[in-house]
Amino acid sequence: MVVPVSAAARPRIPAPGPAALAPPTTATLDQAYTANRANAAEASRMAAAHGDRTRAAADRAMAAPSRHFLTFDGRGQGLAVEVLGDLAHADRVAVLVPGSDTTLETYGRFRAGAAALQDRLNSFDHRHGAHGSHGTHGSTSRPHTAVIAWLGYETPGTVSTTVLTTGRAEDAAPPLTRFIRELRGVVGEKAHVSLLCHSYGTVVCGRAARGLDVDDIALIGSPGTGADSVSALRTSARIWAARGADDWIVNVPHVHADLFGTTVGFGADPVSPAFGAHVFAAGAGGHSDYFKPGSVSLDNLARIVLGDTSEVSRA
Repeated sequence: MVVPVSAAARPRIPAPGPAALAPPTTATLDQAYTANRANAAEASRMAAAHGDRTRAAADRAMAAPSRHFLTFDGRGQGLAVEVLGDLAHADRVAVLVPGSDTTLETYGRFRAGAAALQDRLNSFDHRHGAHGSHGTHGSTSRPHTAVIAWLGYETPGTVSTTVLTTGRAEDAAPPLTRFIRELRGVVGEKAHVSLLCHSYGTVVCGRAARGLDVDDIALIGSPGTGADSVSALRTSARIWAARGADDWIVNVPHVHADLFGTTVGFGADPVSPAFGAHVFAAGAGGHSDYFKPGSVSLDNLARIVLGDTSEVSRA
């Protein structure tokens, strides 16, 4: 059995179990946010008592009054699902699924991407008004947007054997499917929901795609999804894909093989014509630049979330 170095070298950090909450509704969102902030505050105290200042600081930041978590679990690498924007009234929702090495300690960089997207959505709102199924281009009504940072699974380490296999993605697919189902219970069936998946997160989305009630799935910086084509994903969602010109993921071989009962590699390149996705421009950025403010990729992701598909610039 292979144990990732990071997990073997570091003792598990004590933390309370997650708050016992029913699936959220518009009426209970504030209750969930309050309970999870309290849980994060207690996790911070326990981490500090354990001598882990880095985790204590990360947990303390999540306990701030301005933070809105649907889920928080400070145990192990940690899980967190955070809302940016007004989810109770949102008719455009983006759910971000991160890739490897995303933990509570590194969560800040993941959240920064979500915040950049929410800022861009707001600036598009002011300039263009609503689009897609709830409005027409140039209308004066504005869509209500929310971005959700979904760290709902234990991500693999970039330097580990787990990042080469679908194991973590297979474990993550059921909770992602369950989350999207619960999200629909909050925002309703008419809301436009987009799933934006980065790096190993695209493998997660590929594994979950068949059961997801979402309108769009964007695969960015993908090593592959485990599927050979859009049709193999077996989803009614519109599939998008992009890769920045300076993204090192281009060097990952797009193959998959079964070794000793484990599938290694993720198959076809989502930006290849044979895969069949709508390929959009991502500019000159690298693997961590898709949500960089001012980037081509961020603009296009915002347009996808808003339903402005005719405005998405193609690669």
